[in-house]
Amino acid sequence: MTGRDEIVERQEDKMIRILLVDDHALFRSGMKSILDEIDGMEVVAEADSGEKAVELVRESPPDVILMDVNMEGIGGIEATRRVLRVAPDVKVIALTALDDMPFPNQLLDAGAVGYVTKGCPADELALAIRRVMRGEHYICNEVAQRLSLSTLVNKGESTPISKLSPREMQVMLMITQGKSTQEISDSLFLSPKTISTYRTRLFEKLGIHNDVELTHFALRHGLIELNG
Repeated sequence: MTGRDEIVERQEDKMIRILLVDDHALFRSGMKSILDEIDGMEVVAEADSGEKAVELVRESPPDVILMDVNMEGIGGIEATRRVLRVAPDVKVIALTALDDMPFPNQLLDAGAVGYVTKGCPADELALAIRRVMRGEHYICNEVAQRLSLSTLVNKGESTPISKLSPREMQVMLMITQGKSTQEISDSLFLSPKTISTYRTRLFEKLGIHNDVELTHFALRHGLIELNG
């Protein structure tokens, strides 16, 4: 057995400590039940927001974070950035119900090493966790196929969403959550004037004129879900 194989074997024998981050308590409860049934995995903490996740990581970094993408507050992308600044060795796997949204690339850029949908089977979720613990990246099959198709369809083309920077995308999502300029400013530690500038840029790039049109745009492109 090589030295690398011995390291991998020791990692697999170790209990994998998982932090669940999702703003729906019922989903977290169901996911915890699934993960606690998998040998070698344990949910050690839960968070209902990106802000809470960062706080928990500061207190006691887990091995893996299952990070919901579309949450109120700073959201999954910014939370991933902040978590990895606090604990660079933590493995972040993005978790979303919206498997056709244009977030995988931005999440990978933020430092996530995996991307799975909330509807993926338990064995695939376990595989993703074990893969990232080995230092690999993992993107579930359905998302990978959609990304490949999107690349082929949009090759050489500029889509409205592709014009947005990660920060502009983040501000857009917070606007669609009904956050005020001051609330966004407080969450992102930016001045209200800077947030207003981002808002103006968003409207110009997307060809829209107000927050209602912005919300309709986000719904059409699968960036947010319509809560029933």
